[in-house]
Amino acid sequence: MTNNNLIHSLLKQKKHIIIDGALASELQRRGCDLNDSLWSAKILIEKPELIRQVHYDYFKAGADCAITASYQATPLGFSQKGIAFDESIKLIKTSVELAKQAKQQYLTDTKQNKPLLIAGSVGPYGAYLANGSEYTGNYHLDKEAFIAFHQDRIQALIEAGVDILACETLPSFAEIKALTTLIAQFPTMACWFSLTLKDSEHLSDGTPLSQVINYLNNIEQIVSIGINCIALENVTPTLEVLNKLSTKPLIVYPNSGEQYDPTTKQWHKNHQHNCTFSNQLPTWIKLGAKLIGGCCQTTPSDIKQIVALLKGD
Repeated sequence: MTNNNLIHSLLKQKKHIIIDGALASELQRRGCDLNDSLWSAKILIEKPELIRQVHYDYFKAGADCAITASYQATPLGFSQKGIAFDESIKLIKTSVELAKQAKQQYLTDTKQNKPLLIAGSVGPYGAYLANGSEYTGNYHLDKEAFIAFHQDRIQALIEAGVDILACETLPSFAEIKALTTLIAQFPTMACWFSLTLKDSEHLSDGTPLSQVINYLNNIEQIVSIGINCIALENVTPTLEVLNKLSTKPLIVYPNSGEQYDPTTKQWHKNHQHNCTFSNQLPTWIKLGAKLIGGCCQTTPSDIKQIVALLKGD
């Protein structure tokens, strides 16, 4: 079975695939200091067992898919911390192994044999810059430079055995096109592409969403298209647009609605809305959301709530 067929088969069985929630902010809740350019990748070095425990807790909450701690784990980023290339590749592969270990432990503890997925996180170049530009797309490389940045990490994730690549928090159309060129080198590997937005009709870099989605629709390896790390109140208007632009299963894993300060790397409460997973999820489902989870500041409790709401549905 190819990776592409695996995702479609699981959707047929379950109707929805539950993605896990935040990793970095959950690590912070458990005492980790992530005020660093490596962000959650720093914990691959310092406390890898804690990453494994967070993955386990999300599986326990009902998640079908764990996203690896490789969002900001790149050879270039590690090299700036004095970490050699071979060691950086080992750390990227460790992110996959930790998720696999959590999956196996959960299945053993619960005496289950259900399919659980490991998604290899491929964060954008803006994540490496560690200046919040994954929410603006305000950076520029040529196609070859984007490919060179992403290639070693993607190859390491695939070699380590991920089920799908999570190309996520993508704000730049130029980078998206470079990534699609790169994944074509691994034709049996399924991917999802999730975007950050300027508004419900534009990618963060200003490219019309219709242009981006029309481009992604033609790539068979991309089994799901959607959004992540956008505020809860912005999900519904965006899904209304995406639903009209694509027939691929839609993926949505928003943050909790808090606002991010890239200088302090802290999230702050936003009291401007009353959106919650419980009052928004029925609408998201009607608009075609099939892969659903949480991003920054969400917790295992949020995933547990999503699971309960979907069971009720």
